Amino acid sequence: MADHDRVNPLLLAPAYAGGVQLGAYALERMDAQERERVLRSCSTNVDNLAAGRWETLISSAFVVEEPMPLPYALLLLAVLGYAEYAYGAWWTAGVFLLGHTAATLLVYGALRASRPGPQTRRALDVGTSYGFNAVLGALTSVLPRGAVRNAARVGLLALAVRPVLRRERTFTDAGHLVALGIGVGLSLVADRLAADRPAADYPSRPIRRKIT
Repeated sequence: MADHDRVNPLLLAPAYAGGVQLGAYALERMDAQERERVLRSCSTNVDNLAAGRWETLISSAFVVEEPMPLPYALLLLAVLGYAEYAYGAWWTAGVFLLGHTAATLLVYGALRASRPGPQTRRALDVGTSYGFNAVLGALTSVLPRGAVRNAARVGLLALAVRPVLRRERTFTDAGHLVALGIGVGLSLVADRLAADRPAADYPSRPIRRKIT
């Protein structure tokens, strides 16, 4: 079978979303003290990262405090699934993890510089939202060029800025904005690379004749 006829199986998105959701249901069945211990051991809070627990940069992306609401779970599956269909599993995983880890580290750096109180230093910080926002922002590059693509980017960033401007904002609101900005930045790079790519003389697709 030719490369252009190869079907890209969607495996990453349902496996990830389903695994996170099943893990959340398993956590619900634990004793409250044990559940708290697991969540804190996976959290990318200031205390954990300051103590060198860098493995939480990965583990935190696979744990949520409670089962995801159905609308969000379906949206997560749709965004990751389309990214995997359009660009492949490695691209999707790379953007997701880049957005998750980079946003986490930038927020961590800002919190350390601001000398937060004990409650913030030990706060639970787990979930899928940073990676989701990064992939969502990067996917704007699949939209039609021009006004539609630009409007989508501006609209998404405006929605992410709004919670940061509230008085009751949290550091995760800033993390969502940073992760989305990373994704949009990647989409802009993709646009630039596509624009700079020379128009090559691609071989025409062979005409298939029906064999009787």
